[in-house]
This record gives sequence, structure tokens and C-alpha cells, in this order.
Amino acid sequence: MTRKIGVIGMGNVGATAAHYIVANGFADDLVLIDIREAKVKADALDFEDAMPNLPVHTNITVNDYSALKDADVIISAVGNIKLQDNPTDDRFAELPFTSEAAKKVGAQIKASGFHGKMVVITNPVDVITSIYQQVTGLPKNHVVGTGTLLDSARMKRAVAAKLNIDSRSVVGYNLGEHGNSQFTAWSTVRVLGKPITEIAKERNLDLDELDHQAKVGGHTVFHGKKYTNYGVATAAVHLANTILSGAETEMPVSNYREEYGTYLSYPAIVGRDGVQEQLQLELTEDELKKLQISADYIKTKFAESTK
Repeated sequence: MTRKIGVIGMGNVGATAAHYIVANGFADDLVLIDIREAKVKADALDFEDAMPNLPVHTNITVNDYSALKDADVIISAVGNIKLQDNPTDDRFAELPFTSEAAKKVGAQIKASGFHGKMVVITNPVDVITSIYQQVTGLPKNHVVGTGTLLDSARMKRAVAAKLNIDSRSVVGYNLGEHGNSQFTAWSTVRVLGKPITEIAKERNLDLDELDHQAKVGGHTVFHGKKYTNYGVATAAVHLANTILSGAETEMPVSNYREEYGTYLSYPAIVGRDGVQEQLQLELTEDELKKLQISADYIKTKFAESTK
């Protein structure tokens, strides 16, 4: 069985995701779509030039929505990164642009007959994931945002750096919006065989500062080079591969939660059928309040974008 992935939006993130897929042979067929014809054709040619020096081959199709009909996964990386360059580091600065783009792209995806799974990177990701689901008519569990999969990784990086261990040794989640209202649910974080709250007391760790580092990690990268790409592209491809392989992996992704009436990041089991099972964490009262605030904010912004 062949594996087919589409990447829509070949900016910094989309191109990085596509390169990751090509270089590692994660797809047999790759469909690249971008409104900048010269750019997407140049990327395709560049990937083809790389293939003689790779151990794998990928068939590449450019700017053909009809080729998405039998795709297993579509990754949406549509965006306008220049709008992120704002004084408040607000991911919602992209919303006027990306909400309209998602409606147009979603309509074309629907017209193609696509019936696979969608992985959404496009910011603000929780709202845009909602828009894609609404426009395409795909089942809610088949449209998934990268959400705090990246923010959780940033938290793990911050905690691991403080404790001088491998970041993969940190277990736990950031929840809610992939944005300014997200937070680290410290009740879920374990490291060195203990809850992080115990480690914090033993080693005098400032959890508020570590939470801040996770929250502003993307802004730090952005201000250094005016875009982010490696972290989020890796998260998106990891999510796409989890769906392709049917790995049934626990991941903090943006998925539709009925109790909150919106897409937001919360751990779920992801596999070949998208979000296959939603988990229920035992959060503290404070964490539940933060999650509700985040959910309300996302719902407000979604309502504004669909007027």
C-alpha cells in the first residue's frame, strides 16, 4: 500500500515538513500546493535534485488539488508569517488572513473528494482546525491540529535543561490553546521517577519560570530569525506518521472536546482513524480553570472568524 501525503503552503514550515518527509522516505507520493507557482515548482525540483543522494524515492506532484483525492494525510501549513511580527507576540494576528485562506483551501480540499485525515499547523491552530473541519465536512476526529504537541516539547526542553537530562525523559503536557493562554499542567509532569512538584521542592525549581520558558519559546525563536520551522514541522510530520502507521500513540494535540465545545489541546490516542480515543486527566482545580479560560478564548475567536 502506497503512502500519500499532501502539504499545502510551502513557506518556511511547509517546506521544512516536506523536506523531512522526502529525506526520510515517509511518503511514496507527495503533493505540494502553494499559490506561489514559481516557489512550489522550485521546491519540487530541489527535492528531485536531492533524490540521487538519498536512499529513498518520492513521487512529487505540484499544485494539483485533484491529486489529494486519495491522499492519506494532508498537512496544512498555510500562513503569513510576517503578521506574527507584532508587539504582543499574538498568534491571532494571522487570523484575518488564515481564516479566509482556510475557507478557500478547505473548499478545494472538499471538491477534490479527499476523505483522509488532516493535520493542521496553520495559526491560530485551534481556530483554523475548527474552520477546516466545518468547511470540509470531515469527521471531527479526522481533523487534528498540532496544538500543544510543540509547546509540550518546549516544556520538556526547559525542564530537561534545568535538570541536565535528555528532554525525552520528561513526561507531561501543556494544555489548551496553542497560544498565549496555554499552560503547563504540572500535575501531569513526571521526571526522574517522581512528580515534578516533588523535584521542584527538592531542587528549588521555579515552575512558573519554566512554564514561561515553554510559553515564549516560539517567540524567542521567531525574534531570532523571523520565523519558526524545525520544531513545528517535526511535530506535524510526527503526527502525520502516527496516523499513517496506525501507531495509536498518546499525544497532546488539538482535538474537538465536547465538554468544552471547541478544539483545544488535550491528550488523545492518535492512530489510523485520527483521534481514536480521548483521555481524561485528573487535573487540579487551578488547571481546570485555566483550561476553561483557554477554551472560552478559542471559542470567542472562532465565532469572530465565522461571522
